[in-house]
Amino acid sequence: MRMDDQRESDNLEDRRGDGDGGGGMRLGAGHMGIGTIVVALVASYFLGINPLTVINMLSGGGGMPAMERSAPPAAHQPPANDQMARFVSKVLASTEDTWTDIFRANGKQYEDPKLVLFSGATPTACGTGQTAMGPFYCPGDRKVYIDLAFYQELKTRFHAPGEFAEAYVIAHEVGHHVQNLLGISDKVHQAQMRAGKVEANALSVRMELQADCLAGVWGKRTDTMKGILEPGDLETALTAASAIGDDRLQQQAQGRIVPESFTHGTSAQRVRWFKMGFESGDMNQCNTFKAAQL
Repeated sequence: MRMDDQRESDNLEDRRGDGDGGGGMRLGAGHMGIGTIVVALVASYFLGINPLTVINMLSGGGGMPAMERSAPPAAHQPPANDQMARFVSKVLASTEDTWTDIFRANGKQYEDPKLVLFSGATPTACGTGQTAMGPFYCPGDRKVYIDLAFYQELKTRFHAPGEFAEAYVIAHEVGHHVQNLLGISDKVHQAQMRAGKVEANALSVRMELQADCLAGVWGKRTDTMKGILEPGDLETALTAASAIGDDRLQQQAQGRIVPESFTHGTSAQRVRWFKMGFESGDMNQCNTFKAAQL
């Protein structure tokens, strides 16, 4: 990606080095193997709203476990020589510029989210966020949370290298912020509360695939405006999306596939909807909730 001459965002909070953030995360009763957690780690970097959903899916659990709440610590800016933090800041800035233009064109005003860098654990409005959860978006405080240390793990252990794959992580989470601003998240969550487990999972799949599509829209529109992509960049994102479909993750974690427990979509679906957004550059093409076929 050509990001050297791009601006950095003013909406980055660096909480790294602030300790464990206080408190802990309770997953409720039951035990799970390290393999399940490792797969959930990878998935959650790309998949969305709350990585605990991934753990629940892989371990056969039901509903979303509660997380405790506490006040966030004071934030500061990352050091000037932190190249990864600067890259993330530039990606965030590109999402701000792109979604501001898209919202304005549709008669709406975009509100920038904050992006929090942390290590270990940190308080959020959604409870205590931990490294083991991967990146996630918290609608309660409109912030994206990410521990950058896992990017190296993503490259070496799971063979998903490339800056565009890393940028896609952030763009997907910002996609959830867009859904939150448009009121989509609230409608889905309310519908899930009235639905059974299978129906709720199906709604989650459509929401996650829409976030993938919105990430694709960001990629296309940002490249059109700023020319950030280089040959091979798109392929790295598509490869990463394919590697983290529900079907592939379940096969790796438990040796079998249970379609009714999917919460994020198959490899083919994730690739298809990211490409839908990227090829069209139009968020109106991302209405997964009205799609007859995902």
